[in-house]
Amino acid sequence: MSDSSPVRPATPVLDVWCELQCPDCTTALTDLRALRARYGDRLELRLRHFPLEKHRHSFAAAQAAEEAAEQGQGWPYVEAVLGRTAELGRAGEPLLIEVARELGLDTEEFDTALIDGRHMLIVDADQAEGKAIGVTGTPTYVIDGERLDGGKGQEGLRERIEEIADRLLADRPS
Repeated sequence: MSDSSPVRPATPVLDVWCELQCPDCTTALTDLRALRARYGDRLELRLRHFPLEKHRHSFAAAQAAEEAAEQGQGWPYVEAVLGRTAELGRAGEPLLIEVARELGLDTEEFDTALIDGRHMLIVDADQAEGKAIGVTGTPTYVIDGERLDGGKGQEGLRERIEEIADRLLADRPS
């Protein structure tokens, strides 16, 4: 007898479609911190890139976030850049390097990564997947197949994410 129910990952995943020059994503940071504090390792928060054409430095910021993740500081870097979106708009790539320096990351490697575009395939793949599932703006969350659009406001989104996460965690085999 075969079980045809879908296989769920051991840890529920919240995909966060984000753009590091987006003021709405900065606002969402409070909810993301609260979710990480509440769930810790029981909920995987996955940054997914969705750079918007209207923000000139969004593609470079996404690549820089990938380099920070490669150096073990993905979320701290994302939070630091999101805390300075207005400054990123003015300063551009030098700010991305400055944030890396502040976090003690290898800035030469950052600079090289931004020049050689080694993380561009990841950024492009995230953006293509986002478009394929209907992401049109940031932040957008996807958990258990449900898409929640934070670009229209954050009101009630964290509560909805928590409802879904709590259900998924309760349904997990021990």
